[in-house]
Amino acid sequence: MFGFLLNRNRLLANPKLLGRWGEKRSEKFLKNKGLKLLTRNYSCKTGELDLVMVNDNGAIVFVEVKTRADESYTEVESAITADKKRKIFNTSRYFLASHEIGNRPYRFDVVSIIVGRKGPVEIRHYENAFVR
Repeated sequence: MFGFLLNRNRLLANPKLLGRWGEKRSEKFLKNKGLKLLTRNYSCKTGELDLVMVNDNGAIVFVEVKTRADESYTEVESAITADKKRKIFNTSRYFLASHEIGNRPYRFDVVSIIVGRKGPVEIRHYENAFVR
């Protein structure tokens, strides 16, 4: 944790680095909750999925990760617009079809991470954050 504090300023100064760090942190957080990783940063012609995981019941979990330095302008969750949801739905359908996963339940989760300038990192996990 001490190493994170030393690198916090560097992390906050680089949005790409912050996003990658947030995805890795989310993956670890979700694994600690019992989910298993299928793939990360799945990309196809319809869009990208940050994390695709499976829960202990065998359901596919499509995870959208949003990492921010703070929420001084808007809440992190407001970044998931109707257009973003549509892209996630289309990409998840492509993922399910291309991997021949037709009869398993699935859901859409959101993990938001607020790093902040000091103090602990805040992680919020929203199961079934939106539905098709």
